[in-house]
Amino acid sequence: MKKLLTIAALSTALIAPVSFADVNEDLQNICTIVKNNDKGELRKKMRAVQDDYNLRLGDFYTGVSCGGNSLIRYSMQNNATDVGTYIIKKMSKKDLAQAESDGMPIQQWAEANGFIDSEIGKELLARLN
Repeated sequence: MKKLLTIAALSTALIAPVSFADVNEDLQNICTIVKNNDKGELRKKMRAVQDDYNLRLGDFYTGVSCGGNSLIRYSMQNNATDVGTYIIKKMSKKDLAQAESDGMPIQQWAEANGFIDSEIGKELLARLN
């Protein structure tokens, strides 16, 4: 009887699906991290997502929206210089030059909204050129 219970418990454990945390849950507070200009916390978050899901910033950047804006735009709006410049350094030039959800690349949006002369805007221009 004891062996039967052990086998039943073991088979249940093997058949039950393993629960994995969703990448969306792991990225849930990234907007707060950007708004607070917490570069250290952002680095930890990005490292955890890379370790857990094998995703780099460029892989999930377009899927993250903070108040309808991308992470770089949101950092510009909140004067989160440390985080904004860090994100720009981690992104490829190709990704930085692509149009975002509204059809405007980051540089064009920054020029139109007066952010191109900010520290983040200067870092963006330096990275793109």
